[in-house]
Amino acid sequence: MFFCAILFVSLINVEIGQGQRNGQQMEEVFRWKQMGYEGLQGLNSPDSITFPSNENDTDTISDFNAYNNIPMGVEHFQGKLFVTVPRRFPGVASSLNYVDLPPNSVNKSPLLKPFPDVQTNKLDVNLQADSRKIVSVYRTRLDECNRLWFVDTGLLEYPVGNLTQVQPPSIWVMNPETGATLRRFEFPATMEQRGNGVASITVDVSSRNCDDAFAYVPDLFYNRMYVYSYRQNKAWTFVHNYFRMDPFQGDFNVVGLQYQWDDGIFSITLGPRQNDGFRDVYFHPMISINEFVVSSRVLQNEENADRVWHGDDFRLLGNRGPGTQSAMHQLDLSTGVMFFSEIGRNAIGCISSAKPLNSQSHAILVQDNERMVYPADLKVDSEGTLWVLSNTMPRYIYSQLNTAEFNFRIWRVSARELIKGTVCDTNGPPESGRIGNNYRHRNSKPPNRF
Repeated sequence: MFFCAILFVSLINVEIGQGQRNGQQMEEVFRWKQMGYEGLQGLNSPDSITFPSNENDTDTISDFNAYNNIPMGVEHFQGKLFVTVPRRFPGVASSLNYVDLPPNSVNKSPLLKPFPDVQTNKLDVNLQADSRKIVSVYRTRLDECNRLWFVDTGLLEYPVGNLTQVQPPSIWVMNPETGATLRRFEFPATMEQRGNGVASITVDVSSRNCDDAFAYVPDLFYNRMYVYSYRQNKAWTFVHNYFRMDPFQGDFNVVGLQYQWDDGIFSITLGPRQNDGFRDVYFHPMISINEFVVSSRVLQNEENADRVWHGDDFRLLGNRGPGTQSAMHQLDLSTGVMFFSEIGRNAIGCISSAKPLNSQSHAILVQDNERMVYPADLKVDSEGTLWVLSNTMPRYIYSQLNTAEFNFRIWRVSARELIKGTVCDTNGPPESGRIGNNYRHRNSKPPNRF
């Protein structure tokens, strides 16, 4: 039984957890019925928009189909909101985009601006590989050095049954102000060459030494974790049973639609840096209600990836309780609270690091079965603002979007204000900053082999 019951406020207001009645509601910053783009020229009809490189360009690969443009990720950087639209369906105009903040007081449905420009997001008419091009991006993340990281899957996820891998998946690091590419690392042939499951990235770095960055990339399809060293410009692969889905948690009933999903490891978030320089790395499969943890000391040692037995380096942290399947999550170091986008009940949940991770320490902070259907991305920025993007994905896949209604939304709220009065409100993180008192970080260096 959850600590916070649900208070139904009204059909037009976001529902707030019972302990949250005096707290701050989330602000709906942007909303769209369908997505549109700046700088694109219409050809033939308003629904056919391409990227013309010159007046005679008749490229049809990038023909625009507004209905198929489903936003998936959001990231805030100094007056910009990066919004990603992966090429899961035909007719996606541009995969990496942004909108300006603050929002226009009149227009809350702005056109997306391709980033860094239209040409970088334009596909070759013959679908030839081009390392200068961005094919498909799910989510972006800003690091402590103000660099924008993302994984380009390199994949067109259509037609069903005959997916087109245009080029190998790649990790990009960009300047979020200028759009300059600082690094592009293409997955080598020794790693997975299909981009089906690389839908997020988490960056482990200190602003004191930006070259010593590591990126952790979950692969929800192949149940793996890829670790990338920025300094070595090299990546390696971890495999573990904790990366797999829980078959007992795959059934969903959302907006009256019943379906089954099987996504494995989906989201990774980081604890504070410990005295030894390493940190706890928390992760979960989407189809699971468990949270797991491993030390970054383990992940950053390439030799450990070759082990067939990991001992107890990877550990079960706890169980959030029934119905808490989550896409993205983040541990906010300023409050010591881990926030979850809960896809099974259109909600934002939380766990405090001051308490054991279980159903009693979990709270629902916000829930809206009309306007927050499928919270696809969640991020707490450097200013302590929680950003959420919801995109009505189940309705698109299993039914039909109503294009006369608003289907996509971006929300924001002060993370500290949102948790007030709930079980997650503990006035800041405990001294250890670790989720759950049933887990102890092992500072001793694990052996390279077992």
